[in-house]
Amino acid sequence: MKPTLSDKILNMSTSATLAMAAKARELKAEGKDIIGLSLGEPDFNTPDFIKEAAKEAIDQNYNSYTPVDGYADLKLAIVQKFVRDNNLHYSPSEIIVSTGAKQSLANVAMAILNPGDEVILPAPYWVSYSEIVKLAGGVPVEVRTTIENDFKMTAEQLEAAITPKTKMLWYSSPCNPSGSVYSEKELKALAEVLKNHEGIIVVSDEIYEHINFVGTHTSMAAIEGMKDRTVTVNGVSKAFAMTGWRIGYIGAPEWIAKACNKVQGQITSGANCIAQRAVIAALEAPVSKIQYMIDKFHERRDMVLNLLGEIDGLQLNVPGGAFYVFPNVSNFFGKTIRGKVINNATDLSLLLLEEAQVATVTGEAFGAPDCLRISYAASEEELKEAIKRIKEVLSEA
Repeated sequence: MKPTLSDKILNMSTSATLAMAAKARELKAEGKDIIGLSLGEPDFNTPDFIKEAAKEAIDQNYNSYTPVDGYADLKLAIVQKFVRDNNLHYSPSEIIVSTGAKQSLANVAMAILNPGDEVILPAPYWVSYSEIVKLAGGVPVEVRTTIENDFKMTAEQLEAAITPKTKMLWYSSPCNPSGSVYSEKELKALAEVLKNHEGIIVVSDEIYEHINFVGTHTSMAAIEGMKDRTVTVNGVSKAFAMTGWRIGYIGAPEWIAKACNKVQGQITSGANCIAQRAVIAALEAPVSKIQYMIDKFHERRDMVLNLLGEIDGLQLNVPGGAFYVFPNVSNFFGKTIRGKVINNATDLSLLLLEEAQVATVTGEAFGAPDCLRISYAASEEELKEAIKRIKEVLSEA
């Protein structure tokens, strides 16, 4: 009998964002003028003060295995960051540093989920949530939201989705892909529902916390009664333009943190030593040190919304954070453009790649099949040219 791959891997979807980015790179290598708006990656360089901290760490001969849960002084910097930015008080034993927020999420799933446990995912959700849940044996339960409600789940929707098998709720705010930001009032309403269901753990993904245009960020764990049942996930990839440094972290009840440490100790051990030293500098710095990037993203959001607003057929909300717009494109379904029938968002995304030479990501990957994700983590010149090309193609519908 021939050896085969596991059912888990055979049933796993490939990350749509990474797949589209790879396709765009292939076309660029062929000489095509592709504008990539598919990846969630800041186009800024890592700030110099962070790079200097990394250089200093190299000179100080940081080159050995790191503690599984992270350097003690980095964990202390994370504790202080949570106090400063989120009004959350964790002890170092409740902090786990990982190789990116994605590993943090996977650790939590593997530490908590048993086969058949249900995880509520307000849709749209980040592409990897559902696959991580399934890999850990859980069952994703999508709760569809609408552009009219700013892609946010209501308390009534949450209550209706809960069953005796519900183990967790995962969400992001600001949200990837919609850019939606849950207000304190909205999170309190969700918390009131959860307080009647004691066994449900919340995973609050706050990786876009600082890229926030509405002025306030609320952490679920800061709401009364929720800290002991919430895992707060964060990292430095987005706000500090450190995607390749691969450092994420959680603040969680100690019993969960210990379980994540146990998982990580068998899979990767501690995160990169040089990156950890650099992250201390990043987190200890005032947020004002990265304000220039946040301001630029805000400017781009407004520009992109104005330009996309000139395209007939697109439905837009106003994202409160992150660096994505998530238009509803269902008005184009059933239409023929340049000889190709558009049946769904995937067809439209491929059409834009082939005809406009602009890489986007289908909303189907995020649990929102009527939408497209467009990243504005690109230069103004690229964004203007990309939307001009999109407009030319879609005007033929």
